[in-house]
Amino acid sequence: MSVISRNNVHVQGKGPPMVFVHGFGCDQNMWRLLAPHFAESHQVILLDLVGAGNSDLKAYDAQKYSSLHGYASDLCEVLAEVTTAPAICVGHSVSSMIGLLANLQCPDQFAAQVMVGPSPCYINDGDYVGGFERADIDSLLDTMESNYLGWASTMAPAIMGAPGEPQLATELTNSFCRTDPEIAKAFARVTFLSDHRADLPRLQAPTLVLQCSEDLIAPVAVGRYLERTIPNCTLRIIENVGHCPHLSAPSASAEAMEQFLASL
Repeated sequence: MSVISRNNVHVQGKGPPMVFVHGFGCDQNMWRLLAPHFAESHQVILLDLVGAGNSDLKAYDAQKYSSLHGYASDLCEVLAEVTTAPAICVGHSVSSMIGLLANLQCPDQFAAQVMVGPSPCYINDGDYVGGFERADIDSLLDTMESNYLGWASTMAPAIMGAPGEPQLATELTNSFCRTDPEIAKAFARVTFLSDHRADLPRLQAPTLVLQCSEDLIAPVAVGRYLERTIPNCTLRIIENVGHCPHLSAPSASAEAMEQFLASL
């Protein structure tokens, strides 16, 4: 099986490479409002994580993907296949940490990291504010286990936010519901129970953290923590409600990214 078909890789545009990696329950189509803009000046690389979108489901291996490192290895393989230049990695939500781990695994393949709504750890721990208590996460995972489609229809609108654009919540709900429930439940467990705070100080690449002013999944306190902990980090807070500013605030997201890229 080729890496290209495994991850349903698509490449457009010419210039310095930019790879866009979607979040939980999503696929590469979630970048449709940003990717074409950057394809005017960059080689844009789009992919689906194994288990999502039009990736090859036969490639899903429960053991390999029992941690984010399995997805990070895939990202390194995709970049090795399609480009020789260091890429700017744009990761949404959990894929911010996948990008970080891939950067640590193969640093020569990355020029910078753009983290959209990132969180290294979702669970509150002492002075660290992740946004959830462990009991909240356990309850969320139990609900997914017993009624995945019901969970998806309830949580997707809350995650999307964007109260003025209800069609985006519907789109996210449909995306969640298209994902194989067993793979989605396993990926949710990996996502919400992961803790990569210890990896943050090891990241040397210039990093932009793009945070929404009101985000149920990744509160501003998490962005502040990343800004303090990643050595070469810039935090930009966008006035926006929700966890998906690349869909609900694409112009503000693109502007923040352009300014960051110009500073490299």
